[in-house]
Order: sequence, then structure tokens, then C-alpha cells
Amino acid sequence: MSDAIQIRQANSGDAEAMHAMICELAEYEKALDQVELTAERLRNDGFGDTSYFQALVAQAGGEVIGMALYYPRYSTWKGPTLYLEDLIVREPFRRRGIGAQLLEKLLLIAEEKGVHRLEWQVLDWNEPAIEFYKKYKVVFEEEWLNCKIVREEIQRFAQEK
Repeated sequence: MSDAIQIRQANSGDAEAMHAMICELAEYEKALDQVELTAERLRNDGFGDTSYFQALVAQAGGEVIGMALYYPRYSTWKGPTLYLEDLIVREPFRRRGIGAQLLEKLLLIAEEKGVHRLEWQVLDWNEPAIEFYKKYKVVFEEEWLNCKIVREEIQRFAQEK
């Protein structure tokens, strides 16, 4: 495989590789059984009539080896922001600067869009990722709690109304 890394916007042809990386990340996080997303759904949601996200991919030798999946958010106090859902580099290609290339390209996109901030989450036990992010002067918040309502509860609520 060539050492030349290309960072580009993802397209529908990347859906299978992106899905495989999502599953690889879920396995690393010991949560593979929680992945419900399929490559087809990913293709439709990102590259169909309505795009819920955008993504950058890192490619080497014709193979997709990393990705940064992101989407717009809006802060009622600050205005437009971007949310980085996942930054993934396949295991055999880590520690080669590919994650940095993806994140830095996303930072340039954030600057072009004039967003106030780029946000994401990292698991508190993922020390390699935390150390990587520290290089970028990331603010690690302690006062905010993550909240979510899962699909089953949304459905239950809707059925009761």
C-alpha cells in the first residue's frame, strides 16, 4: 500500500468501508452487539435525498482506512457548531498521523463554515484518544452530563399520546 494518504469528502461508494470501521470501533468499545446501522442505511442517511451527516475519509492505495463523521448543530448561546460523531482510523493504520490529518481537515472546514466550536465525546477510559486530543488544546468538560432518550422510549411515548 502506498504511503500517500488522501483526505476527501466521503461518497456513497464509501458506505461499506465506513460501516466496517464503525463496527471495528464498536468492537473496540465492547459494544458491537449495539450496532444496528447497516451500510445501506448509512448510504441513505448520508448520501440520499436528505443527508443527516457528512464525512471525511482517509484513503491510501485505493482503500478507505479512516473517517471523520460529522454534522451541524446549533447552540442557542453561540450559534452554529459542528459535532464530530466519530473519528476512526483502522487499527493497522493507527499512530501514523492519519487521525491528525482527518481532524485538521475538519478544523479547516469548521473555520470555512465560521462555526463557533467543534464538539465531540470521548470515553473516559480511552487514554490513547484522550492523549491525542490533548495535543489540540481540547477543553474536557466535567460539568455537563450526557443525556439521551432511546428509540424504544420515544416509540412508547408516541404510542401513549
